[in-house]
Amino acid sequence: MTSIAILVVDDEQAFTEILAQRLGKRGFAVKTAADGHSGLKLLREDETIEVVVLDLAMPGMDGLETLKAMKKERPLVEAIMLTGQGSVNSAVEAIKQEAFNYLIKPCDIEDLSAFIHDAAEHRKNRQRKILDVRMTPYLSPEKRKELIAAILKE
Repeated sequence: MTSIAILVVDDEQAFTEILAQRLGKRGFAVKTAADGHSGLKLLREDETIEVVVLDLAMPGMDGLETLKAMKKERPLVEAIMLTGQGSVNSAVEAIKQEAFNYLIKPCDIEDLSAFIHDAAEHRKNRQRKILDVRMTPYLSPEKRKELIAAILKE
């Protein structure tokens, strides 16, 4: 079994380092970024990243803006929002922006690990469905686009 490639984007350096170390010990291939712009750059450079663990409150480009930009560039990447400043409104907005999950800091590392595994599996399932649609010979290009768009919204 190959390790799941994840990206942790959080402006709290000490937290990011500890989280990356703890996730690395659990077999994840972890990269980190200190802000949304750096996270987007890493996502563009590394096609292997499957799941992003993303802080909500960051200076400059916040987590929701970063999530929206990431989904635009890589619609299959899954994101888990992790925040110390959670609210119902931000949780609803994160889900609208297609976050896989929304967790409050501090969260249990085993719970986070399980959610990362679930997110990676969800990504793989969507990827398989898209491949099936692309391989179906009798679909019109319009119908193919429609089905793929529906899969990406799952």
